[in-house]
Amino acid sequence: MQLPLAFEIVSLVVLVLILAADLVLAYKRPHVPSFKEATLWVVFYVGLALVFALLMLLFSDGEQAGQFLAGWLTEYSLSIDNLFVFVIIMSRFNVPRKYQQEALMVGIIIALVLRGIFILIGAQLIESLSWIFYIFGAFLLYTAFKQAFGHDDDEGAGENRLVRMLRRRVAISDDFDGAKVRTVVDGRKIFTPMIIVFIALGSTDLLFALDSIPAIFGITQNPFIVFTANVFALMGLRQLYFLLGGLLDRLIYLHYGIAFILAFIGVKLVFHALHENEVPFINGGEHIEWIPDIDTWTSLAVIILSMAVATIASLVVMKRRGASVKEELKEAAQGDRGAGE
Repeated sequence: MQLPLAFEIVSLVVLVLILAADLVLAYKRPHVPSFKEATLWVVFYVGLALVFALLMLLFSDGEQAGQFLAGWLTEYSLSIDNLFVFVIIMSRFNVPRKYQQEALMVGIIIALVLRGIFILIGAQLIESLSWIFYIFGAFLLYTAFKQAFGHDDDEGAGENRLVRMLRRRVAISDDFDGAKVRTVVDGRKIFTPMIIVFIALGSTDLLFALDSIPAIFGITQNPFIVFTANVFALMGLRQLYFLLGGLLDRLIYLHYGIAFILAFIGVKLVFHALHENEVPFINGGEHIEWIPDIDTWTSLAVIILSMAVATIASLVVMKRRGASVKEELKEAAQGDRGAGE
């Protein structure tokens, strides 16, 4: 069953209004949200995504609702990974916590625009070039390997080439002026460091969009579901940033969970490409019928299980490390007392 056009239009209008309201709120009330406030907002946005999935079930069928849930969870996990880099950028440029909301909101808007563009490009490529699934699948497998075994360059997250070039060519003040991009110093207008933060966030968003769009196209080829899953994954990301706080450093195995999801979807894309094969030098251009197509509910189960295992394993290991450190400190303190006696 296809979703009614009226449902798609109303959904997009409501989502745009919610995002606009969130942007205005961040601009009008720059502050560090409390744990309770951040929790309530995250619960609200997660609940909103679940309600949307239920509406899709009512207006369409379980298959499309399942595709949305699987796509949303995949994009949400990648968005949490994105938060790690956001933390590095905010720390690198010493952005005052009071104004991090505006910076995050701009980063989210940039991410949404870039993903919207890539969704349109990806949908067009899929419609005209069936073999593009081979490329998407191979790219995700490569990304999964990098995610699991690569070493991220934290310095690059703060000072990439574009940022360094901007520093050399444009006058930038030493201090922030609230959330302003321009300020007046000695009677002339110059940029503030906030412009560098926005550029760093935008270039990071570009890299994450390159990963996330092939990943969700491995779950569904419906552009509406792809776009709404991305919107819901980005909604509440600002509040999640403050909610997780130091917890991000404790999720030491999260990148393995994300890598497994990307690898799974990469394999799924390659299987789909082989099943629908039209490439002349593979099986004579004929479909490979015995290759299985992994269904939506299997994908959903794998995504949930991967994130649950990675999160629980991270928290258990960090708790054991914390207990071990406390025990060592206790033994050291006892040793110091014994030596003093």
